[in-house]
Amino acid sequence: MDYKDLANLIFPDAKEISYYEEKYPERNLPEGAVVTRFAPSPTGFVHIGGLYQALVARTIAQKTGGVFFLRVEDTDQKREVENGVTGIVNSLKDFDMAPDEGMISDTEEIGNYGPYKQSLRRDIYQAYAKYLIEQGKAYPCFCTVEEGEEIRQKQESAKIRPGYYGVWAKCRNLTVEEAIQKIKNGENYIIRFKSPGREDKKIKHKDIIKGNVDFPENDQDIVIIKADGLPTYHFAHAVDDHLMRTTHVIRADEWLSSVPLHLQLFQELGFKAPKYAHISPIMKNDNGGKRKLSKRKDPEAAVSYYKEQGIPYEAVKEYLLNIANSTFENWRRANPDKKMEEFDFQLNKMSVSGALFDMVKLLDIGKTIISKMTAEEVYERSYEWAKEYDLDLEDLLKDKSYALKVFGIERGNKKPRKDISKWSEVKENIEYMYDNKFFEKSQNYSYPEAISNKEDISKILKLYIEKYYDENDDKQTWFDKIKALSVEMGYAGEVKEFKANPDKYKAHVGDVSTVIRIALTGRTNTPDMYEIMKVLGKETVISRLEKAIK
Repeated sequence: MDYKDLANLIFPDAKEISYYEEKYPERNLPEGAVVTRFAPSPTGFVHIGGLYQALVARTIAQKTGGVFFLRVEDTDQKREVENGVTGIVNSLKDFDMAPDEGMISDTEEIGNYGPYKQSLRRDIYQAYAKYLIEQGKAYPCFCTVEEGEEIRQKQESAKIRPGYYGVWAKCRNLTVEEAIQKIKNGENYIIRFKSPGREDKKIKHKDIIKGNVDFPENDQDIVIIKADGLPTYHFAHAVDDHLMRTTHVIRADEWLSSVPLHLQLFQELGFKAPKYAHISPIMKNDNGGKRKLSKRKDPEAAVSYYKEQGIPYEAVKEYLLNIANSTFENWRRANPDKKMEEFDFQLNKMSVSGALFDMVKLLDIGKTIISKMTAEEVYERSYEWAKEYDLDLEDLLKDKSYALKVFGIERGNKKPRKDISKWSEVKENIEYMYDNKFFEKSQNYSYPEAISNKEDISKILKLYIEKYYDENDDKQTWFDKIKALSVEMGYAGEVKEFKANPDKYKAHVGDVSTVIRIALTGRTNTPDMYEIMKVLGKETVISRLEKAIK
């Protein structure tokens, strides 16, 4: 009896691997095209670090005319969460990062290299496991959980490396006849890879990001097919990345230590190994120290957080590109109107250590991005967000024509307004433009200290209504009238006049216009007051000023 008999007994129905090699040929892509993948497990929410890896992988593929695909690694079915695949697919859609190939819903996929869900590829893995057994490079292991625990305890007591290797690999040296007899006796088994490695030997590896790294060779006989017939991650990813013709594996640097095993698997399977790029994690400041963004402690670790907050997806992507390549920030400054896809992203320029997450910077990018949108875009995006997360705002925005006027204030100028960094800030920034909201709140009219005299405030507002307000004025005339009102009331008509001779005036035109602004909006800071008054209209302007006088 030989290895082939053993392989046929274990996998009697498995196809020859030549069938799959023909079914999934080399891709017909231009020279230098990169094929990358995002390959998460549906075991919880999508982490911002996962989105970061996906963005880098997709950017590199697009830049070279390659392919970015989504593969779902669902072989650990005990840990799978409900709607896990849907969450992954939707996260990519939410950030305008839909894959070229792979899963597009929980059950649908596109592309010719599928199935893109590992649980549906069982036959493929068994074919390659059978091939390894035929070559004498894999074997059935009959050790029970208890025996495995006993080995581990002995290794701990002797203070030696844990694992299934060398003299500890009890089933490695079973003869084919012994293995066949055990299977025929109905003994349970798993399939292990027979590692040709020695721990006292070194391998040299060149990682695209980390550079040259030395490791001890892998000598562990890892499990490749579990008792349920499904593969382990290590084996499945090697078979899949080969058959899906992945050229570059971009993943978290926690996998760096698995490189010796993975390269060994590729070699023993007769595959060309992909290039590896191990990305450093996104870090967070914690009492002066650094730590990884945590799923348990940090709400911003979940990709869903950004959608719930209404942070524009473009801002998140720009921020992540900024973390990925430090040259992006200068490029964006020099090219404020170019699409981020035009940036010449380089994998080998990624930082070897983890970047610190900075929410302030992210929201600043959000402000810039929203400031460049048209009123129509701001309306559509905030309305869509409100329908899901803020019914009060949805109600405010139902009158689209008025909302467009509100969003149009100070938009499209050379220096557009930058008061909104995320959709969850829209309501706070526009509700004073709605009478029902404005009048239902008891306004706290905090007038400037320079004009704290109630009589003066009342007189400014009355005089403005009676003598100076005309809704048909152009902007210059409107401002000239506020200057004239200031002078009539004993205030400086120019700020510089006041600064040059402060004892001569009570205050200046800026303080007078602030009184009118507060009476109209209840706020000291707003976009352009002339435009606000145009949108509010004469009736509202006068009723608000009269209320302030009272």
